[in-house]
Amino acid sequence: MQFKMSVEIERKFVCNPDIQELLTAIGAVCTGARKFRDQYFDTRDLDLTLKDFWLRRREGTWELKCPTTRGASGTDEKIGARPLCTHYREITNLSQIQYEIREIMSKNRTTKRNASESCCQGELKIGETEGSRDGASGDDEWLKNLSLQCFADFTTARCSYLLEVEGEQGGVRIDLDQADFGYCVGEIEVLVPDGGDTQSALQRISATAEKLGLRDEKRVEGKMHVYLQRYRPDHYRQLLSTHIL
Repeated sequence: MQFKMSVEIERKFVCNPDIQELLTAIGAVCTGARKFRDQYFDTRDLDLTLKDFWLRRREGTWELKCPTTRGASGTDEKIGARPLCTHYREITNLSQIQYEIREIMSKNRTTKRNASESCCQGELKIGETEGSRDGASGDDEWLKNLSLQCFADFTTARCSYLLEVEGEQGGVRIDLDQADFGYCVGEIEVLVPDGGDTQSALQRISATAEKLGLRDEKRVEGKMHVYLQRYRPDHYRQLLSTHIL
């Protein structure tokens, strides 16, 4: 089955107090502010995230972020250092998401079956938050069938900007995020078609970072990175040991 997907190329940065004034100064236009709730799902054995697949429900809309086979290095990254930019293919069609997850699960059917049989009804599952049960519906029966459960649940206040780039379609998106667990981070993002020109996207991100005066040579931690470190330390350590984070 062939999926039409885009690749999200993103660089995170620390939000300084004057970041909004700076964005306006370089010509970025504010496109709005909103709040949204994110819930992330995996199995007890972490079949998805330990392979760098991230299943998310955002305000009722599903998305699966998948690792790319393309190298993540770019002109702004030193050899031997962690890449400043992350690359993920994005699937937003629910039937496509379910197909992809079943393909992942099929590689480990025995472990999957054992995890499903040991799941206790009526008790708070490992990695599930009390609030994660809110908003569940009959449409989510497939989650139960695949033994998927919520391991992260948080709300983000986001202010978005768009910086147009001459000769390029879509421009560069900059999001300023404040998570409800007290972490603030900025994101410079470009979407390209799967198999498209990622080097051009990396150059646009690098140019935007330079305009914003971002000189850091270390990757800035994202919201999920910090959330897991604080609230799911065992999960976090496993992701570190497999070099996902």
